[in-house]
Amino acid sequence: MAGVSIPGVSDKYKTNDLVEALMKQERLPLEREQASLDGYKMQQDAWRSVNKNVTALRDSCRSLYSFDNPFNSKIGESTNEDAVSVEAGRNAALNSFQIDVLNPATADRFLSEEIEKGYKVPAGSYVFKSGEKEVSMNWKGGTVQSFADSLNKRSKDVIKASVVTVSPGKQALMIEALQTGEENKLVFEDEALNLALEVGMIQKVKPEAVNISSSNDIKQVSVNNSSVSEQKGMPALSSDNVSVQENTITVPPRGSFEVQIPEEVASDPNQVIEFSLSKADVEDITERINQESTSPQLPGAGGIDFKGIHIDNFPSDTTLPSGTRVKKAPPLNPVVDNNIVSLKLKDGSEIQLSEADALQQEDGSRKFSIALSDYDNIESIIVRNRNTGKEISMSTIQAFNKNANLGYEPIHAASTASDAKIKYEGITITRPSNKIDDVVPDVTLNIKEKTEKTATITIKPDKETVKEYLITLVGTYNKVVAEMNILTQTKEEIIDELGYLTEDEVETYKEWLGIFQGDFTLTNSKSFLQTTMTSAYSIEENTTINNLAQIGISTSASSYSGYSPSKLRGYLEIDEKTLDSAIDNNLNEIKNLFGYDSDNDLIIDSGIAYQMDQRLQSYVQSGGIFSTKISTLDTRISSSEQKIKNLETQLEAKEQSLKQKYSQMESTLNSLESQSQSINNTFNKKQE
Repeated sequence: MAGVSIPGVSDKYKTNDLVEALMKQERLPLEREQASLDGYKMQQDAWRSVNKNVTALRDSCRSLYSFDNPFNSKIGESTNEDAVSVEAGRNAALNSFQIDVLNPATADRFLSEEIEKGYKVPAGSYVFKSGEKEVSMNWKGGTVQSFADSLNKRSKDVIKASVVTVSPGKQALMIEALQTGEENKLVFEDEALNLALEVGMIQKVKPEAVNISSSNDIKQVSVNNSSVSEQKGMPALSSDNVSVQENTITVPPRGSFEVQIPEEVASDPNQVIEFSLSKADVEDITERINQESTSPQLPGAGGIDFKGIHIDNFPSDTTLPSGTRVKKAPPLNPVVDNNIVSLKLKDGSEIQLSEADALQQEDGSRKFSIALSDYDNIESIIVRNRNTGKEISMSTIQAFNKNANLGYEPIHAASTASDAKIKYEGITITRPSNKIDDVVPDVTLNIKEKTEKTATITIKPDKETVKEYLITLVGTYNKVVAEMNILTQTKEEIIDELGYLTEDEVETYKEWLGIFQGDFTLTNSKSFLQTTMTSAYSIEENTTINNLAQIGISTSASSYSGYSPSKLRGYLEIDEKTLDSAIDNNLNEIKNLFGYDSDNDLIIDSGIAYQMDQRLQSYVQSGGIFSTKISTLDTRISSSEQKIKNLETQLEAKEQSLKQKYSQMESTLNSLESQSQSINNTFNKKQE
């Protein structure tokens, strides 16, 4: 059976190949236009790169003579950077001065007592203040960590809360102000105050206390109203050996004293008397007494006290007859007694205070707190140490007004708000911040910690920044010259010499190599750049520097004297040793070399950087040479893209037309072939 041929589907007569061969010729104008478009785009990218690099060069030049030029930059150095560092502005005077840091500014940082891990912060309105700033939070209740997290979200730059794990099952809450200085003290209000008191972060400030137990206030107990019976031969209670040293009253065994309460204290029911008491074991006096001789002894001569002065009587001349003996008394038993403190009333009666009612302290002592509102007509405090083997140590006895409202104070303060205090040339200065910028004009002192010895601050030119700017200028200049060499020449070694290029840059530059070989814009630009950078400039009389070579910047600055093709391409080199020396010794002349006011009108009008800036302006400004080049290529690209679009439309129509014609031809051929086959079949039948 003969094969079936469908026009447009099968390709029995190879019409598709014929159409493709014809279209290949038709596409040649399109391919040429696409190549032109690619060339335009490449040129535009190259001009944009040149514009970018030349703009960077111009900016580098402008930075060397503008108001912000590095020649006016200053740096500050401190002989004790750990304690005080310094920042110097451009207008800072070149000088040195001395600083003593007495203390840096600090902020309030309060830590709570240990609290249980499961502690819940109650719901309520919490208000925290630091200086003039306030943070308020309506808390619904929850864990300490959740409370701290929620507070931190609302208190940026004001306060900070954190939770410290003290031990398994125990934690502590830290709240700190983020601003230093006494004017920024941390204040708790509303529920925040209740929380701080509850967790032991703060406490009420105790009023100033009155000491009523100085050595002059301690007296012998005037009347012994004690009903306690004493052993025969036991030494009487006495204040003779009671001592007061600094803040401690020492009462030896069998010691006793009475302290009169001042009338202004006793008559004020708001007064509270406080003192602490502790006991320590000592040698029991009964052991010594029991071992003493049984010989009789005359009593002491005694003495008299008058207005705080004690005078002993002259010893007696009377002696006992030799060999006089007395009957031996029964031995004394040690005495242990915890009833030590009592209150004496004006009627002479006494009220015994129990140790059990005193607060146990961490050091083992007992703290007595006596509110005068709880007692009527107290006259004095009596201390009796009847113990024979214990010594009593007491703090000074103080009285204060319990209702005096003096605010609150931290219990566990990591730090408290205080101002920075420094001495500037011997003058004491305080500031709320550790950043002090109003003592020395255009100089900022950064206070860090107390100085052990005086720090010397020196303000001097920022020579390193000057050097960096000059190195940047040379680098940007060489990059511009290198790109101009690549675009105007066809030598691939130009690219190979540039070791700082990335792989992508190398690939791009190889595509751009020599694409502007006949364009005089770049060759002329390179020529004036080289002339400007190597020319001598007349600045001031008696100046020692008038060109770049004198500060170590030239096309032959390196010590290598042999032939090198790269040296002929116009790149600048730096002799760092010469440059450092010039910066150290001729900084002002270098400044004038790059930008100088020749007519004293306060406007720079001469110098290398100024000339470069002026010459490059016509190239990189809006509507300048490079901008025009790029804009012209934009027009060409748009025109080429439209032309390509039109050609593609025409080619598509042409291809459809050819396919239609060849399809009709195939149909005709198929019809003729079918007719021929039919005739042959008819003829063959007749032959049979």
